[in-house]
Amino acid sequence: MAVQNKDLPRFSIVSQSPRFKGLGLVLGGLWLVMAVAWIGLFWRGLHTDAGQLRAQRDAAVRQAEALKDSETRLKQELTNAKRAEFITRSANTQIQESLAEKDEQIAGLKADMDFYERLVGSGGRRHGLSVHNAEFTPGAGNAWHYTITLTQNINRGGMTSGQMRFAVDGVSGGKLKSVEWPQLLQKPEAPAQAFSFRYFQQIEGDVMLPAGFTPQRVRVSVSGGFGKQEQRFDWTVSRPAAAPEI
Repeated sequence: MAVQNKDLPRFSIVSQSPRFKGLGLVLGGLWLVMAVAWIGLFWRGLHTDAGQLRAQRDAAVRQAEALKDSETRLKQELTNAKRAEFITRSANTQIQESLAEKDEQIAGLKADMDFYERLVGSGGRRHGLSVHNAEFTPGAGNAWHYTITLTQNINRGGMTSGQMRFAVDGVSGGKLKSVEWPQLLQKPEAPAQAFSFRYFQQIEGDVMLPAGFTPQRVRVSVSGGFGKQEQRFDWTVSRPAAAPEI
C-alpha cells in the first residue's frame, strides 16, 4: 500500500503548449467574427423585412383609400341616376297627364263646336225643345251638383220657356229604387225648376242622394206651352272644373 505524502499539494498548474493556446485564440476570434456577421445579417434582414412590410402596408392603405373613394363616387353616381330617373318618370307622367287633359279639352271643344253648329248653323237639323245631356259632379257627402243642358233651334229668335225636373233610378240594398224630385231636393212640395232661353240653356243646382243609393239612370222631364216630354240618360259623372292657372 502506497503512502501519500502529506507535504505535496493536491492540485498543480501545468502550463500548456504555446501552439494550443494560439489555436484557441484563433477559433475564438473566428467565432466572434461569425457571431457579429450573423447578427449583422439578421439585423439587416430584419430592417429589410420591416421596410418591405411598411411599404406593403402603405400600399394597402392607399389602395383601400382609393377603393373607398371609388365606392363613394359610385354611390353618389347611383343616387344621382336614381334621382334623375325619378325626375324623368315624374316629368313623363305629368306630360302624359297634361296631354290627356289637353286631348279631353280638345274633344270637349270639338263637341261644343258641333253643338253650336247644329243649333245656329244653316245646315243643322231643326228640332224643338230637347234635353241635350245631364251631368253630375260629386260634392260633400251624398251631395251632387247637376248640370242639365236644354236646346232648341226650330223657333229661331223666339224664346222657349217651361219647367224642368228629374228623377234618379238606381239600386239600394240590392233592390231597384227611384228617387223623385222632391226627395232629391229634400222638400216635399219642391217646385220644378224654371227655364227660358233662345237656343240653349244650362240649368244647374244641387241635390242629395240617399245614403247607400247607387245611381244608374236619370229621367229628365220638361213641360211648358210646347207640351210635356221625358228623356232618359245614363248617370254621367263629370270632373270638377280645374282651378285656373296663374
